[in-house]
Amino acid sequence: MKRLFLSSSFKDVANIFEEFESGLKGKSVTFIPTASVVEKIVFYVKSGKKALEKMGLVVDELEISSASQEEIMEKLTKNDYIYITGGNTFFLLQELKRSGAGKIIAEQVNNGKLFIGESAGAMIVSANIEYAQKLDSIKKAPDLKNFESMGLVDFYPVPHHTNAPFKKSVEKILEQYESDLKLYPISNSQAILVEDGSVTVKGD
Repeated sequence: MKRLFLSSSFKDVANIFEEFESGLKGKSVTFIPTASVVEKIVFYVKSGKKALEKMGLVVDELEISSASQEEIMEKLTKNDYIYITGGNTFFLLQELKRSGAGKIIAEQVNNGKLFIGESAGAMIVSANIEYAQKLDSIKKAPDLKNFESMGLVDFYPVPHHTNAPFKKSVEKILEQYESDLKLYPISNSQAILVEDGSVTVKGD
């Protein structure tokens, strides 16, 4: 049973997450900030972490571009949840592939571990991230060979719908891809909940 909680801005939908998953206190989450490593603006990393800690979760950080294979395997398998923050989707995919972490995450999620993705962390679960080029610079992932992504869902999350400073970029994605891809645009105050094969969008 696959369970995913996908958002644009986690702190803005933390209340929806608490309704989605109960008994959080004392549980552990592997917190992956890798997408933010190549970005200048990274406030969302701190606010996401704070929101998780406020719920009573133990946050175990894993920066996959610098972590050892052992550390990656240990943290992804032992903790209760996996959380990937926002940042550059292409750099994130590059590092998930290079380190082998992407395969481990996919296995864990396919075996029922709850996955929480924020912005880039939400887009990465689609089958292909080519559509993210309107939001992120591909130049930050010079070693990325192709756009094939994790394929954990059969749709394409589009974060920050109607929110500045991404409003125009998101509109361009919708314009270019909505006839070919199953797009799920969500604003900063919405989340996509995936459970038992059903997909629902919650929030304003």
